[in-house]
Amino acid sequence: MYRNPLAVAACVPAAIACASVLSSARAATAGATPELQMVVVTAPHLGPDRARISTRIGASSYTFDSRAIAGAPGGDNALLNQVILQAPDVTQDSFGQFHVRGEHNGVQYRVNGIVLPEGVSAFGQVLDPRLISSVSLITGTLPAQYGLDTAGIIDIRTKSGAQIHGGDVSLYGGSHGTVQPSVDAAGSVGSLSYFVAGDMLRNDLGIESPDGRSNPIHDHTTQVHGFGYFEDRVSARDRVALLVGSSVGKFQIPNLDGEQPSLGLRVYGGSTFPSAALNENQREITQFGALSWLHRAGRLHLRTSLVARYSSLTFEPDPIGDLLYDGIAQSAYKRNVAYALQSDGSFRLDRTHTLRAGLFVQDDRSTSNTTSLVLPTDAAGAPLGDVPLTIAANGARTERIESLYVQDEWRVLRRLTLNYGLRYDRFTAYASGNQVSPRANLVWRVSPQTTLHAGYARYFSPPPFELVGASDLAPFANTTAAPLSPGDTLPQAERANDYDVGASRAVTRRVRVAVDTYYKQSVNLIDEGQFGAPIILTPFNYRYGRQYGAEFSASYTGPALQAYLNFAAQRATGKQIDSAQFNFSNADLAYIAHHYIDLDHEQRWTGSGGVSYAWRRTQASLDFLWGSGLRADLALPPGVTTPYGGTGIPNGAHLPYYTQVNVGVSHRFASRGLGHLTARMDVINLFDARYQIRNGTGVGVGAPQYGPRRGVFFGISDAFGAGG
Repeated sequence: MYRNPLAVAACVPAAIACASVLSSARAATAGATPELQMVVVTAPHLGPDRARISTRIGASSYTFDSRAIAGAPGGDNALLNQVILQAPDVTQDSFGQFHVRGEHNGVQYRVNGIVLPEGVSAFGQVLDPRLISSVSLITGTLPAQYGLDTAGIIDIRTKSGAQIHGGDVSLYGGSHGTVQPSVDAAGSVGSLSYFVAGDMLRNDLGIESPDGRSNPIHDHTTQVHGFGYFEDRVSARDRVALLVGSSVGKFQIPNLDGEQPSLGLRVYGGSTFPSAALNENQREITQFGALSWLHRAGRLHLRTSLVARYSSLTFEPDPIGDLLYDGIAQSAYKRNVAYALQSDGSFRLDRTHTLRAGLFVQDDRSTSNTTSLVLPTDAAGAPLGDVPLTIAANGARTERIESLYVQDEWRVLRRLTLNYGLRYDRFTAYASGNQVSPRANLVWRVSPQTTLHAGYARYFSPPPFELVGASDLAPFANTTAAPLSPGDTLPQAERANDYDVGASRAVTRRVRVAVDTYYKQSVNLIDEGQFGAPIILTPFNYRYGRQYGAEFSASYTGPALQAYLNFAAQRATGKQIDSAQFNFSNADLAYIAHHYIDLDHEQRWTGSGGVSYAWRRTQASLDFLWGSGLRADLALPPGVTTPYGGTGIPNGAHLPYYTQVNVGVSHRFASRGLGHLTARMDVINLFDARYQIRNGTGVGVGAPQYGPRRGVFFGISDAFGAGG
């Protein structure tokens, strides 16, 4: 059984030369080259207008453009998380999750500068690489305009009919029963430009394998994605844009083979149930839309957006099997509907000062309905019968978020820029809170080749509202799903101080290196775990948290050869769980109350890298992931316990080191009879490394998961229009 927790890209204003050097150095590390960058032709001032409104000064930004994505193994058929995993200090986890700088989640997605409210999906990925013109991971001490989710900003610039005309039809597939047709098209009609994309994915490796086999039992998925971006130039000063997206995914929960229930329970007279026969399923739906107005008037630039997002998750258990294996069979339905208003503006006061300010308001309504089958027990926990009881728990709550910020980009000297500001955030939901957060980043262009930066940021992060649920533990007393401990404090907002210092240098015209260091100190550090059979993550807090580390990246950019290498070291620890305590045993709560423990998603050492070479119409590429392994419980010798009665140290061990190597090759045919045809072949996990992402132990870890086994995939695409 499987139980689971769950091109020119817009850059800083050209006048800020020192920040531009930093941004280009990081972009080069991602393998971008000048000849691969896109240039807006029909609307040349749109990108700069967005850049004047948004700034990354002092933050660390790592960028991939669409050509770099298409040239990597898997190309734009890969999932977005697989692209982000190639950035520094990004650690892979199960269910498509990734962790940035030792944070469990806390990642904010922005599309063309617009914040997408969080949803409740666990497996499905809403945004597809084929819609991306460029994507940046922004980390470090963020400017005041970035708030709420601050572990990392996934800043996506979509393709547009103002950039390209034409499209592609492709078919991709191979191992694990993979079939993935897709289509995209872009163009313009008068002042209106458009880009639309859609794909359908079917395979038999929808979720990571629980036992390391190449084709797990009961692991089929069907996913459909659609996206559209439409932009109209109303006047020389005004633009209106609409973006819409939809994702529908169905997932079977994979099973282990050869197991039988071990709790000693009986349901309707039966006590056996082969694990391979379990039938758990999950369905996820996400839909979003945003209407945006961009206005410029001299030195003033404004952008205002209205955003709506719907997401739902439905988990269907195996009623008999789950009850025998877990003592509970719980069907769950979660829905979140969010509406947001975002407005940002910038005004260049004079040659040395650019002021920026904005607001963000969000209202969302979450619904959580569960129906649980449990067996009654006596006070000692012994079953009293084999006929299940039904416990229903339904509830709904509304959250409101209000945020304001103001900041000044001050060019103190020709080579020295200070970006400083204040941010105010307030939220009310199951809990409530507010904070004024100062931010400051200093960037010094020491020479044309070398840039230094240092910054401080105060952060305020509410718990993920869509995952929090009001719990009533009383109905589960004296049942097979009785809580592990009585504590039931609601998750609180995290408050943190973050410090960052780094440097980048152009060693030669083609070789660039960068190093970055960070230290973050938190109160009520937010973490998430899967504590029940439904594949839904549950947030909780550590009273105290510490995260610190260092990142190194290097790149080589030549006319045919491109290469990059990233390496990071980190520590992420927490102490004293002070919310959702009922998910933890008394022994673990006592141990963590007196000791800092490694967070379950910490990976001490992380590396990634890649190389690509283009020869005429053929391109070959290789990339890799390397890591020291996520955390797991450290089992004590038989008969040995902690001072608090536990038989292990929570998160006291780590899983073995692993390396995954991927390769790919593509060729574009020149024959007139073949049109604009491109063929590709990719091998994922070339050496068929069998490695664990999780082993089923650790704080908030519900099941073992393995990395993908070797897969061979083939694709063919035909470009039409000017895109060909």
